[in-house]
Amino acid sequence: MVTDAPTVTGPEKAAERPGTARGAAPPTARTESVVPASDQPGSRLAWFRPHTWPRDWLLLGAYWAASRLLMLALLRQGGLDIAREVHVLYTRWEGELRGGSYPVGDVSWQYPPGAALVMLAPGLVPAASYFQGFVLLMLAADAAVLLALAWAAHRRRGHSLAGAWLWALGLPLLLSLPYARYDLLVTAVAVLALLALPARPRLGGALAGLATVIKVWPVLTVLGTPRGRTTRDAWLALAASAGALLLLLGTAFRGAFDFFLAQQERGVEIESMGGAVLHTARLLGWPGGVRHQYGSFEFIGPYVPEVALASLLLTAAAFGWLLLWRMRARRWTEATPYDAALAAVLLFTVTSRVISPQYLIWLIGLAAVCLTVGQTTQRPTAVLLLPAAATTTVDYPLFFGAVLDGSWQGVTVVLLRNGLLLAAALLSCVRLWRATVPRRRPSP
Repeated sequence: MVTDAPTVTGPEKAAERPGTARGAAPPTARTESVVPASDQPGSRLAWFRPHTWPRDWLLLGAYWAASRLLMLALLRQGGLDIAREVHVLYTRWEGELRGGSYPVGDVSWQYPPGAALVMLAPGLVPAASYFQGFVLLMLAADAAVLLALAWAAHRRRGHSLAGAWLWALGLPLLLSLPYARYDLLVTAVAVLALLALPARPRLGGALAGLATVIKVWPVLTVLGTPRGRTTRDAWLALAASAGALLLLLGTAFRGAFDFFLAQQERGVEIESMGGAVLHTARLLGWPGGVRHQYGSFEFIGPYVPEVALASLLLTAAAFGWLLLWRMRARRWTEATPYDAALAAVLLFTVTSRVISPQYLIWLIGLAAVCLTVGQTTQRPTAVLLLPAAATTTVDYPLFFGAVLDGSWQGVTVVLLRNGLLLAAALLSCVRLWRATVPRRRPSP
């Protein structure tokens, strides 16, 4: 008796695959590596749920916290040396501003009207002295820059966490100085302005205007915006926010624009490019000397006015080059506004009559913004800024006595640091030009 084979129906029938014998094991599923959702660009991140944070963020945050604790410890151990400006000048200026007047007649006041907001802010921090409030504000600005750079890397494809790491690594090279100068807060606003420009040019321009009224140089952050509506919106927003704030401060305080008088009288500061020339001449027998005036140590003696004039002419030439670049540039990438801002500020730094140690805070912040974008041309420039920052610390505070005395050790440090800054400026400009200005084809 022959029995029919059972009929296969339903799920058992569906389980069979062409080319697979009945009863054979199903093919093994291909395994693929899965990237955690928190590490994917643009993935959702909950600030109060650490398990959603990218792993790179956790490492970056741990390093930032450890390095900033060390910086704060150095600030505490350093006494009044590094923080003298906060303890003496800023505190005195805050008292005068509370009375409704800028420091009229004080040649040490070299800042635009918006600086008054920074001087007054620490007094508003509850349960803290003026100095403690100031340091807390600078620490908050430092953290804001790091988060903004990391957020830019997380939200957009093609962005890199290298900028956040440059900021985290570069700032401690200046030891505790960043927390004893108000340049850190200005840099934070400028960084936020740059990061906002591509998607929200009006917001970026408004932030740049705010920073400009505090310390002038952030006006250069909008130099590289793409032609057309983005440039129009950013530049008009900058002008509107800066103008409104100047009008408000000029109305609320007396003597808002007296700082122009002190700026006109400034000479050649001992750490500037012109100062390096005079340092070298001093070693060779030049009879000039050094005097503390207008808030810094400056050279006095023969040929100092000529060196100061040469610095101003070089600044004008740098501005002319930037205008030429703006007219000739034809290729814009997402990185171009960032790269142009760094190149512009580098040019104005190396041609200035003054190069203070805190200027490196600006440059590190702008270079960090450049490194958030993979298309940037400024990676070699950013690398050069790290030894420049380290050498700046050797200059001040470690060897500042030798710099004041004009010994060969002090002069060597100044020449090395300024050489690194000059190389960074030239390299930045060359790479920006080559990336954005098309080459002229030879005529047949």
